[in-house]
Amino acid sequence: MRKYDFAIFDLDGTILYTLEDLKNSLNHALRSHGYPERTLEEVRRFVGNGVRKLVERGAPAGTDSAELDRLYETFHEHYRAHDLDNTRPYEGVPELMARLKATEVRLAVVSNKVDYGVKALCARFYPGLFDVAVGETPEVAKKPAPDMVFKAMAALGADPARAVYIGDSEVDIQTARNAGLDEIIVTWGFRSHEELAPYGPKATAADPEALYKAIVG
Repeated sequence: MRKYDFAIFDLDGTILYTLEDLKNSLNHALRSHGYPERTLEEVRRFVGNGVRKLVERGAPAGTDSAELDRLYETFHEHYRAHDLDNTRPYEGVPELMARLKATEVRLAVVSNKVDYGVKALCARFYPGLFDVAVGETPEVAKKPAPDMVFKAMAALGADPARAVYIGDSEVDIQTARNAGLDEIIVTWGFRSHEELAPYGPKATAADPEALYKAIVG
């Protein structure tokens, strides 16, 4: 008997390496509005709470809301055209998803990335593998609120006792707990083991094989 029948995945830092494209679009927006650019390491620390928060963290301290709105729009204009420039699956993760699918585990993605990006990236890199993909929309609260997870679980018809949430950050740990789900945190993503340790993740996986065993049992 499988340990879990439903696996709900974060996107950025968990199943896709997206950091360079996020950095490039943020820096395009900052540069276009006359602000200093950010390093890859800075952007790594800024991600996890959606694009609006990424822009807020990347902008100079004290930037007013109207200017943040303009930066946000400039970011999206660039990202729509460049979200596939450097983005790629983590090694072994597409094969992991195919194995889970073959084992009849139902799969979903829940991400604070905008909805159009989530659906496009899943279709591009994981065609036919995910049953549900949920991204940021104005109607549903972003993670760590559980609303997006609940939306995905409803679409899957998931039993919470048979579902697990997989991510790579403290936001994902909080999301899983807010949704009342077990969590598995991968250690290949945007947060280091040292950054995650204070949050006490229930389970971790260092590679796709370990993650497969943690999900299937």
